[in-house]
This record gives sequence, C-alpha cells and structure tokens, in this order.
Amino acid sequence: MSRALRVVGVSGSLHEPSRTTALVRAIVAEVGSHVDIESTVIEVAALGPGFAGALRRDQVSPEVEEALQLIESADLLVVGSPVYRASFTGLFKHLFDFVGQYDLVGTPVIVAATGGGERHALILEHQLRPLFGFFQALTLPLGVYASDSDFVDHRLTSPDVQRRITQTVGRSLPIVEQARSVSSSEYVTTW
Repeated sequence: MSRALRVVGVSGSLHEPSRTTALVRAIVAEVGSHVDIESTVIEVAALGPGFAGALRRDQVSPEVEEALQLIESADLLVVGSPVYRASFTGLFKHLFDFVGQYDLVGTPVIVAATGGGERHALILEHQLRPLFGFFQALTLPLGVYASDSDFVDHRLTSPDVQRRITQTVGRSLPIVEQARSVSSSEYVTTW
C-alpha cells in the first residue's frame, strides 16, 4: 500500500465508557497491527448533541460535518452498535442518515455489535448488513459480536472475542487491499 490505510471506527453507543467503543477500538488496533493506518474513532455519544435535532446535513455542527467527511473518505469502516430494542441505536442510524447515498459505494465495512447475551448476535446479519447494503458498501464476510460477559470494566477481556477479531481482520485485509485498488468511479452508482 502506498499510503496509510484510512480506518474510521464508528461507535453507536450512547454511553462513555462503552463496551461497544472498546470493541471498535480493539478491531481498529488489530488492523493497525497488520498495516500502516491513520485511524479515527467517532463516538455518537460525544457527537449526539451536534446532530440529534438536525433534519438536514446543513444543520449539523462543524464537528459532525467533519466526522461525516471522515466516514465518506474512509478506506475501511469499522462500525459497531450496542443492541438496543433489537436493533442499533437511533443516533447511530441518524448519523448515517446524513452520509451521502453514494459516498460509501465499494467501501469495505467491518460490522460489530455488543449486547447482553449471545441471543442478540443476529444484529450483525439482520440490521447492520442491510444498512450498509443500502449504501452499496462492501460489508466484509465476518463480523464481531461480544456479550457483556466478554468485558471487565469496559475492557475487552475475552480471548475468544479477540481470536474472532484477529480472524475477521486477517480475512478482511486482502479484500480491503483489493477494494482500495479499484477506483470508486469504477463502481456503478446509479440505476
């Protein structure tokens, strides 16, 4: 790779500290252990007041606009949300409501989520993948789910989840490199 991989993590957690943010940061760190990266982690808990009441992108705060531009220009997105009422959080979705419809075409995305127990793991398949399918993003084959029991004091402590992160990143990086070599103009963006 000629330049550092631009990796943008997005945590949909509404709290700080956050298990979801810890999971997103762990995935971003794993990517950084394999390739040179420039990384940013965006936390909706911190940005929420700058866009929660906005109906149009021109109404968001400058900090939110900067975050949106980072998302839209990422080489790799690592997105995560806690499970909230069988889906991602409303502010997580609202942030992506402001992302340009065709600005994520072909962008690789690693999906992640946290929840109270294993029964919530299907959020990856039934909520997150369809959202990024709408954007025509390249949702990577493996995702990472972690339960409350995988953390101690908001720190990821589960060796099983860490192995899943290693496996996910290892299998994703060749796809990310391939996607990076394809110009976004080569993707069909309109019907």
